[in-house]
Amino acid sequence: MIKRFFNALVLIGFLASTQAHANVAVKKYNVGYYGFEPDIITNYVSSNAKKVGFVRITVELMLEDVSYVATIEHHSPLLRDAIIDVLMRQPEQKVKSMTGREEIRVLILDRLKVVMEEETGNALIQDILFTKYLYH
Repeated sequence: MIKRFFNALVLIGFLASTQAHANVAVKKYNVGYYGFEPDIITNYVSSNAKKVGFVRITVELMLEDVSYVATIEHHSPLLRDAIIDVLMRQPEQKVKSMTGREEIRVLILDRLKVVMEEETGNALIQDILFTKYLYH
């Protein structure tokens, strides 16, 4: 009797676990993307006072759900401003290094999540991708 009860509990746990994994898998495939057009171009803090540095990036936002695309598009001017604000505050050595580029990406992601949380009550953005990253 106890063995049957235990087997039933194990079966229920397995089925619940399988259902939870299935829900995660379904959500994972409902990811949406939003790309900013045109590219984002701004100056950055140059170490040489006589030289103006600039960075040009193409940013793609990975959204938690494809249904968020319209909301992100509505707030795109605010998001673009936040991206430019983060970029223009970065020092030249950070802009020009691979590790610095990743740090900038994470800074931008965190800033965009905060902006969307303030505007909509939900972060909406899962990740960001730089599909183009040029500097001079």
